[in-house]
Amino acid sequence: MSTLQEIINKCKNLAFDLNFEKAKEWKAEENDRVLIGYMPIYFPREIVHAVNGLAVGILGVGDRKQVIKGDAYYQSYICRIPRGIIELALDGHLEGFDGFVFPSICDVIRNLSGMFQILKKGKFVDYLDYPQNFQLEVGGEFYKNELQQVLNEIKKINKVEIIPEKLNHSIKLYNNNRNLIEKIYDVRQKFPWRLTAEELYYIVRAGLVMPVEEHNKILEDVYGYIQEEIGEPMDKIKVIISGAFCEQPPVSLIKTIEMAGCYVVDDDMILGSRWIEGNVNDDTDDPLNALVEAYLTKSTFSSSVYDINNPKEDRLIELVEKRKADGIIFAAPSFCDPALLDRPLLQKACDDRNVRYISFKYSENTGQFKNIKEQVGAFADSIKLWSDELIES
Repeated sequence: MSTLQEIINKCKNLAFDLNFEKAKEWKAEENDRVLIGYMPIYFPREIVHAVNGLAVGILGVGDRKQVIKGDAYYQSYICRIPRGIIELALDGHLEGFDGFVFPSICDVIRNLSGMFQILKKGKFVDYLDYPQNFQLEVGGEFYKNELQQVLNEIKKINKVEIIPEKLNHSIKLYNNNRNLIEKIYDVRQKFPWRLTAEELYYIVRAGLVMPVEEHNKILEDVYGYIQEEIGEPMDKIKVIISGAFCEQPPVSLIKTIEMAGCYVVDDDMILGSRWIEGNVNDDTDDPLNALVEAYLTKSTFSSSVYDINNPKEDRLIELVEKRKADGIIFAAPSFCDPALLDRPLLQKACDDRNVRYISFKYSENTGQFKNIKEQVGAFADSIKLWSDELIES
């Protein structure tokens, strides 16, 4: 078994490989394998796995590549991640992918499907829409048809028919994946010094570019390592990061937050790996319907999901209580309309429940964090110095 540091280093290299070599090597091993690129928000990777495919998360270029060509495809007053994805496509990084799925999470991202079609990338490009009616017989049927459309396109490529037994098996594997990630978060809630937020980010993000079976083994090993007392506890507050569900914060920002005096005990980064809370039924005659029901009843909250009768502000406060967090850091990408429009609602809930918070914006290629470090540091110090007085009052 590799050491924990060796696992972290491996995951770091895989997480930021803009050529997706790991995924392409996997595809080359068998003729009927397919690679499906997707925006890793709410997408059931199980359906791709069940038809001999690998769903590969595409998160733009971050701060690892300059965006030049992509700027010609989008206006300047939108977030950076779609321009980075276009840059990847135009520079050939996505060659070898068989198809692409882009979700309807905002007006900006939904345009990627049309652009990829115009650019003739992949054998198909699917615009995945989500229901706003959460009745199984209405929104559920709509969503099921959306998923079946993706499966139909894959079948045209590799001729693999989806069967319940295989989909149930895939669901079981991804249930295990989410459970292992949750168990690691649970350990970090109590002992956050055993695995930094930066290291956890590498580990979870690497799961977007490798087979789930291999990622599960990595998660099992990591979970085993952090059962032991490693690292050194420090005088830091525990915080939750909210607002980063799509465009990812630079790793330097994650490090800055922890260096400024915070342990990040939960977040919405790489949300697509944790999009279901609990397990999907993996023993049913209609597993596709089980995935639909899971989306309608077990989806985690974010700015991109309709939250009828289950308001996100209440669920955020519940998460604070579950993780015993001292406060929230609202960190959203610049020009992210869904996250920024939700922020006043979420902050009001924090005010009403006496939950402390700060907020700022970032871009995936931001390089200077001095102001943010000072802001976060002052936030952490104020909680450590006056939290007892605030509670008593």
